[in-house]
Amino acid sequence: MIQTTEKIWHNGKFIAWGDAKVHVLTHALHYGTSVFEGIRCYATARGAAIFRLDDHIRRMFDSSKIYRMEPLGFSPAQIADACRRTVSENRLSACYIRPVAFRGYGEVGVLSLANPIEIYIACWEWGKYLGAEALKQGVDVCISSWTRIAPNTLPAMAKVAANYMNSQLMKMEATLNGYTEGIALDASGYISEGSGENIFLIDDGQIYTPPLGTSALPGITRDSVIRIAGDLGYTVKEQAIPREWLYIADELFFTGTAAEVTPIRSVDRISIGIGKRGPITERIQAEFLGIVEGRIADRHGWLTALDASRRAAA
Repeated sequence: MIQTTEKIWHNGKFIAWGDAKVHVLTHALHYGTSVFEGIRCYATARGAAIFRLDDHIRRMFDSSKIYRMEPLGFSPAQIADACRRTVSENRLSACYIRPVAFRGYGEVGVLSLANPIEIYIACWEWGKYLGAEALKQGVDVCISSWTRIAPNTLPAMAKVAANYMNSQLMKMEATLNGYTEGIALDASGYISEGSGENIFLIDDGQIYTPPLGTSALPGITRDSVIRIAGDLGYTVKEQAIPREWLYIADELFFTGTAAEVTPIRSVDRISIGIGKRGPITERIQAEFLGIVEGRIADRHGWLTALDASRRAAA
């Protein structure tokens, strides 16, 4: 169950957690018209720090533009500041941040252009999404029977609530069949992504990941791992990946805000590589966690320190 906090930001002001309510005829409840982000705040030796805050907010505004939800009524800088303030207001040092913008109460037809847009920002403590032990031992996954949304149906580059109905079908199917996660194929039968994660494959020391054209979300952690891999001397190739390549790969891993860098130890009950986290995955994972937790220099400027932002505002 979610761990409640004290305050949620709503359209420019803080309200009590229990007062964050919407009408039953809210448009987003009926038609999935909401865009959102999932952002992690890490506890570092220098205090709380939010990972790639501006990049997440930029993607949220990109999603709102695709769905003609502009203007949101606040600038990206204002929403980013509201995220920082929400974490500070709830006195958290490590948490998950959820900004969401959606079509509110008004018309209850498919057309929603006249409906007001509501924005909320909440945060709460949240551990390792796929389990703490998964970071070392890896997870067991399956190829889902559910295909990712096809091009020119729902925009896969937008992080929007409606897309996650597809993800829920994948996740429920995998869970009920005894797996931790599912991996979807795209409309052409190539590997796309997990229900909430991007995927990377390692073969003969080379790293591969599906291109965005496979209906994969442009993940912030995905981009971070591509850059970290480059820092470590690897080249990541974005190319179509057939299903069977997963079975014979040396290593596989998921990336995502929630999953961070999580190894995959089996696919469809076929063991991958050594059957647990492989050496290249371990190296990338250690570098990623070292940066976000403040143990390795933030050479890319990815962390927004809350203490520093408060001093600048003062």
